[in-house]
Amino acid sequence: MRYILALVYAFIAPLFINQQLAAQEKLTVEQAVQIALQNNYDIKLVSNSLDISKNNVSLANAGILPMVSGDFNSNATIQNTDQTQSTGQVVHREGAKNSSMTYGVNLNWKIFDGFEMFANYDRLKELQKLGEVNLRSTILGTVTNVINAYYSLVSQQQALNSAETTLEISQLRLRNATNRYSIGKAAKLEVLNAKVDLNTDTTNLLRMQDAFKTSKIQLNELLARDINTDFTITDTIIIDNQLALNTLQNQMASLNPDLQAAIVNQRIAELNLKQVKASRYPDISFNTGYNFSKTTSELGFARQSQGKGFNYGLTASINIFNGFLQKKNEKNAAIEIENARLEYDKLHQNIQSQLLSAYQTYQTNLKLVTLEQKNQAVAKQNLDITLEKFKLGTVAPIDFREAQLNYVEASVRYTNAQYAAKISEIALKQLSGTLELQ
Repeated sequence: MRYILALVYAFIAPLFINQQLAAQEKLTVEQAVQIALQNNYDIKLVSNSLDISKNNVSLANAGILPMVSGDFNSNATIQNTDQTQSTGQVVHREGAKNSSMTYGVNLNWKIFDGFEMFANYDRLKELQKLGEVNLRSTILGTVTNVINAYYSLVSQQQALNSAETTLEISQLRLRNATNRYSIGKAAKLEVLNAKVDLNTDTTNLLRMQDAFKTSKIQLNELLARDINTDFTITDTIIIDNQLALNTLQNQMASLNPDLQAAIVNQRIAELNLKQVKASRYPDISFNTGYNFSKTTSELGFARQSQGKGFNYGLTASINIFNGFLQKKNEKNAAIEIENARLEYDKLHQNIQSQLLSAYQTYQTNLKLVTLEQKNQAVAKQNLDITLEKFKLGTVAPIDFREAQLNYVEASVRYTNAQYAAKISEIALKQLSGTLELQ
């Protein structure tokens, strides 16, 4: 019976394993970025704000187009009136009713306002550009977070692989110690030490597995999808080691979204000064319309009148004196322009500083990757030799454990160096505005 159950299990188990693996999607970093671009909530919110800015760019919103309205007005009164006419006759009315009604179509068009309307239209277009830059900045930040989170998972997975290898070796060591103890070639203390080390390695592996699952949940949250979605990832970190400082600095000046936003804010400040200066000029408006009117009155010589017709005219006004507010407003607007320039210079220097610091860190991390790779190879070679000697019983358990831990530490340092170098690379590309969005 046991033999039959074993055969059934041997046949069915691979099917369940294959189904589980099939349920886990293979998620590449490019796919993760695409999912984030489609789903991320911050990107959607900023994109909606950009749509509003686009809708606001119109001649009507700038005040350039005329306003046409259909108007209707109706009034009525009931009065008790005493009226003395020119003949001397006194007329008394109780509850005299009067009414008036007008309706028609009217047009009002401001044809000149010191070019304020054109400055306002240009300002609306600059606000749209600012929205586009803000969207790009949000996208860059989201992509950076997604890539960092993805490669953090890769780093953790590599550490997990090392921990699993360590656990297998500790299991082998315990079996070896148990066998040696059973035939009287090892003390009980050796078996107990092997069990303690195995338990330590098991605990470390469980904690790393828990952290790995938590990181998966956080990546799913960044992708704005079901946080329970399971997936597998690539097992390597590919580092771009060809980044040049001069190229990055040139790209930063023209592509960094924060600097682009500062430039747009300068233009908006300059247009604001134009709008303020427009108050020095007269406002000229043209108005016209076609209206119908009807009035009735129980008093006076005309009891009822009706009219219809076309009307037109011009209105103009100019500010002569407003308590020197015009001069004050122009001075404040000029200061805002200077502030916008200072903000750009400050931001440019700050980003340059960040770029230079990040590049130095990037160069250091590349050197550390090479160094830690060599260290891991040496530690692996030392572990292999020590393991063979341990199997032959020519190496003490404490020396074997030391070789084992040295390999684990070397593997972790190598993994951390790779991850740090990748993070430095991503930071440089984000600052220079060249981080791939596709």
